[in-house]
Amino acid sequence: MHLSNYPLLSLILPISCVATLYETIESLPTATYDFVIVGAGAGGSVLANRLSENSSTSVLLIEAGPSNVGVLDSIVPMLSQSLVDSPWDWNYTTTPMPGFGGRSIPYPRGHILGGSTSTNAMAYTRGSSEEWDRYANLSGDSGWSWDEMLPYMFKNEKWTPPNDNHSTVGQYDPAFHSTTGMTSVSLPGFPHPFDPLVIATTKELPTAFPFNLDQNDGFPLGLGWPQQTINGAQRSSAATSYLSPEFMVRPNLHVLINTRVTRVNQTGTDSGNPAFRSVEATQSETGPRSIFSASKEVILSAGAIGTVQILLLSGIGPEKDLSAFGINTILNNPAVGQNLTDHPLVSNLWYVNSNGTFDVVGQNATAFAVDLEQWNETQFGILADSPLAFLVWSRVPDGSFSTPDTSAGPNTAHYELLFVNGFLSNEDTLPATGSFMTIVSCVTAPSSRGEITLNTSNPFDQPNINPNMLATDFDNFVMASAINATRELVSASAWNGYIIREFDDLAAVTDAASLQAYIQQKSTTIFHPVGTAVMTPKGASWGVVDPDGLVKGLSGLRIIDASILPVIPSAHPQALIYSLAERASDLVKAAYDLL
Repeated sequence: MHLSNYPLLSLILPISCVATLYETIESLPTATYDFVIVGAGAGGSVLANRLSENSSTSVLLIEAGPSNVGVLDSIVPMLSQSLVDSPWDWNYTTTPMPGFGGRSIPYPRGHILGGSTSTNAMAYTRGSSEEWDRYANLSGDSGWSWDEMLPYMFKNEKWTPPNDNHSTVGQYDPAFHSTTGMTSVSLPGFPHPFDPLVIATTKELPTAFPFNLDQNDGFPLGLGWPQQTINGAQRSSAATSYLSPEFMVRPNLHVLINTRVTRVNQTGTDSGNPAFRSVEATQSETGPRSIFSASKEVILSAGAIGTVQILLLSGIGPEKDLSAFGINTILNNPAVGQNLTDHPLVSNLWYVNSNGTFDVVGQNATAFAVDLEQWNETQFGILADSPLAFLVWSRVPDGSFSTPDTSAGPNTAHYELLFVNGFLSNEDTLPATGSFMTIVSCVTAPSSRGEITLNTSNPFDQPNINPNMLATDFDNFVMASAINATRELVSASAWNGYIIREFDDLAAVTDAASLQAYIQQKSTTIFHPVGTAVMTPKGASWGVVDPDGLVKGLSGLRIIDASILPVIPSAHPQALIYSLAERASDLVKAAYDLL
């Protein structure tokens, strides 16, 4: 579904007064700050907000992309899929992957204020308590455990009633949610025609698909209503929450957009370690380079791809790789860029007997215009909802595979199923007629690992991005199990009369060989890259950062984003990164007596 063919309609959006964003380097009043933060996504926006709470602390937040204000496709929840391959996307492409039959695929990342929180599908999932406890064990820091992190999850979340104000009794557990946080989280605000069928399936097939009242209580297994970052009829992102006008007016917080950080610079030594307390930045490939200095720290929050590219271009990484591009190695660390992990997915499609799917929005320009007018005038309707309808978190049976379990424990999923009220696929084209349902199957505890490496020494050239998904027998087994689970789910009698038939490619899957071919041909990514600058115990000789995010072997440089997660969560990462950054903000404040 690609709905960005009506850009002029964005002009009718009511745009409220917006605090000043600095659009040019020359407009900044100074080049020296206490903290310079790179990347305004779920990590950097939180840090900029929390560190600038202290009025005596100066903060510069640098974002490569433009403002999010007035960007219709980002604001309207149902238009989120239109942000792929757009001006608000980095428009990366992966290297060919054997697990995908040698295909290269688009690799979307948010190139806009708010980062990927301004472009994602808005799913808000915390992961299991076991996963947070595993982070605590792997890092040697009990502060990353579920019990210690739950207050930071509450600090991030602002539970918001759904847009249609329907009764949410039996759809979530209020005991595990906060109404006083920053990022709005809500339940679907528009009914889907299959909602009662899904709930009926949990009663007909309770062993395979047990109902879970709240998948964010630390025990996500089962089928439940999705929680998503929506405020009324609009996306709630890091930009709309942590960088809203009430915070942007702080005189000690400067936010610079349309500016790419090309490297961090060594500024001296501290106790024998190289110190990195400045960044080089520019607003165009051929434009002048400017230097911004931090009296305390530079914090990289550019994500699992951007952060690593900056590190490598700065001489921080594997010496053998850096020397090939003529880059002087300041810190030889082979772990930089390794361990890239992501969630592969397959969109499984059915023809359905319904006139209530969102397919008409993509099939008929007139219908789209009517729906958009309804959204604009009333803030209601099908466009006020995200594409997500229900989530299933599940495991393959114990003993069904010989390799060690990749999940964090028995309460953590190996795969996810996502219900979508319409045709959602990056690998197939929406037919001109017909109504559809999609159940996305996604491997959430993969064993495959990839890497980020430099392609050139030009910071405006994308690096080599090799997620290497579906590279192991285990991951392929889990994906096959997940696809089979979608078929089992719709076999329930509740779907009689609603499901017409499987979509063409899925219908051709009749045995193990055709299933494997289907997986290779149709797999893509849910774009959740993590793990390229992993966090390990303080004093460990491996890894990239200590448990507080400080880069090992250096001074003045910290990383707070998805790159430091040592293992990918069985979850959509944005909620974890928000919470991680909330705690990291306190760690930084404590280090400089700013609490």
